[in-house]
Amino acid sequence: MPNPPTQAGAPGRYGEASIRVLKGLEPVKQRPGMYTRTDNPLHIVQEVIDNAADEALAGQGQRIGVTLHADGSVSVEDDGRGIPYGLHPEEQVPVVEIVFTRLHAGGKFDKGAGGAYSFSGGLHGVGVSVTNALSTRLAVTVYRDGKVASIAFGGGDVTEPVAVRKAVAADRKQGTTVRAWPDPKYFESAELPKAELVHLLRSKAVLMPGVTVTLTHEKTGEVQTWRYEGGLRDYLLQTLAADPVIPLFEGAHYAEEGESSTISENFAEGEGAAWCVAFTEDGVAVRESYVNLIPTVAGGTHESGLKDGLFQAIKGFIDLHSLLPKGVKLMPDDVFSRASFVLSAKVLDPQFQGQTKERLNSRDALRLVSTYVRPAFELWLSQHVEHGRKLAELVIRQAQARQRAGQKVEKRKGSGVAVLPGKLTDCESRDLTLNELFLVEGDSAGGSAKMGRDKETQAILPLRGKLLNAWEVERDRLFANNEIHDIAVAIGVDPHGANDTPDLSGLRYGKICILSDADVDGSHIQVLLLTLFFRHFPKLIEAGHICIAKPPLFRVDAPARGKKPAAKLYALDEGELSAILDKLRKEGARENSWTLSRFKGLGEMNAEQLWDTTLNPETRRLLPVAWGAVDFLATEGSFNKLMGKGEAAARRELMELRGDAVEVDV
Repeated sequence: MPNPPTQAGAPGRYGEASIRVLKGLEPVKQRPGMYTRTDNPLHIVQEVIDNAADEALAGQGQRIGVTLHADGSVSVEDDGRGIPYGLHPEEQVPVVEIVFTRLHAGGKFDKGAGGAYSFSGGLHGVGVSVTNALSTRLAVTVYRDGKVASIAFGGGDVTEPVAVRKAVAADRKQGTTVRAWPDPKYFESAELPKAELVHLLRSKAVLMPGVTVTLTHEKTGEVQTWRYEGGLRDYLLQTLAADPVIPLFEGAHYAEEGESSTISENFAEGEGAAWCVAFTEDGVAVRESYVNLIPTVAGGTHESGLKDGLFQAIKGFIDLHSLLPKGVKLMPDDVFSRASFVLSAKVLDPQFQGQTKERLNSRDALRLVSTYVRPAFELWLSQHVEHGRKLAELVIRQAQARQRAGQKVEKRKGSGVAVLPGKLTDCESRDLTLNELFLVEGDSAGGSAKMGRDKETQAILPLRGKLLNAWEVERDRLFANNEIHDIAVAIGVDPHGANDTPDLSGLRYGKICILSDADVDGSHIQVLLLTLFFRHFPKLIEAGHICIAKPPLFRVDAPARGKKPAAKLYALDEGELSAILDKLRKEGARENSWTLSRFKGLGEMNAEQLWDTTLNPETRRLLPVAWGAVDFLATEGSFNKLMGKGEAAARRELMELRGDAVEVDV
């Protein structure tokens, strides 16, 4: 007798009907934390404000008004072009409906000629659709072409279809008004943080001189207005906690079509930055950066470009005037540690870390900002020599203080330290905050890493073959393994347990980075090293000292296109590769005019490639290892299941259950 057919929907059964496809805005409602901040609704309101700011950035608006209503809703109005409300040529649905109900729909993807937005903060096309999904109600009114269109949503779905009427005398000529009622069930607190909102709106006014930004409190009737004609300088002077040592250094430079300078030939027209920098001897530094008016609270590559430009300029000035005392070596942080700044960058196609856009990851932004800041600061220093000497004194004092701190650490270690392993190529610095140790898979990759590293702060320890699985190895037997012995001695910390209080004063590196190939074997080595650190060095993970380096999988040799020279571009995975190829096509590169290479391992990279992709602090991908959402005990249980010798049955069960979810690159 044949077996009865499987009922996919029956409890405990896994069949065809068990797979659920999330459509429309369902993914946002199911996992809101992937798309926005869930501590409060500020970010979903910011998405609407950013859209209004993008209109002003495009030169299409002069006013942004935000109102906090008594019923808990927030409305944002602008005098921009207004969201189109006619039918989309392909979808045959009103465009304003598409914008608020479809993920990855918007007018900011097309960056070429004829695009509605050349520079914008929004790039993902998910912003206001997330606002809609996480609101109990959202109402939109559009003023455009002598007509007024309105539409309303409830929980992301259309409740009132588009209705169009003729404009009357009392109506605005153009613009958009969006009113949202955030749904409290998606947020820890339904209250908007007023201080953060005020700071956000004020910064928009600062970055767009001539644009008026208002905040109205309906309950109290209070209206706050910001309009800055002086821009970044006025803002920074108002915000500084201490008097600057020298006058403020400010400037701006944007690439122009047909610009005679060769510096701008590698950048798109309009790309560039405006900045204002102050140096103070004490007080808390003020550091604010923006990309296309979006606040990047976690910094990013544009800040790194400012840091590099300032450092190179002042270092050149100090060398020119022979101001550096013997035995003192300058580091970028010696300059940057006492710098306060406001930086506003314009980048054609910015790449952010995450949907909340808190950090800029675009590699070109470092070169963009540095290229414009450095010559401007060099010129300023040569025109103001006395101010330059004052700044040089401040920078040298910072360097001397850092070196003294490093010497104290060295003395604390004592003379009883074990002899460092012979395979270790150590760094020169003794500053724990700067030093990095790279545990590199293979001798060949270790050789390239030694040549490509920054010998001042980066140490290399090559590992041969697979490491011992240390999960069930007793602590007193650990050092029988040479590789583990060398790692422990190089780090300078003894093995310990989760409940121990080890002496971390001997720690020699602030970051211990696992660097392995981007294949299955490399992942295995990562797991073995993480097992060692979790079992026998847990306090290093707890203190945030363990990191994983992410080398790229692909290299694209891009040809010269227009004014952009030939370049080597790196992709971490196939998703980034697709994005790079799409960008090349938009820039006018012929199909297949580029050369695509795939790295089989680190050993295939030369020293320069390894530095650019994996070692350079400004352009690398370095992931810190932490407990995250899973606590210590749960993590320990997972490790035991995966690495324990007597857990073969549990591992088999896990692989049968989750095996189809694994994406393996072989």
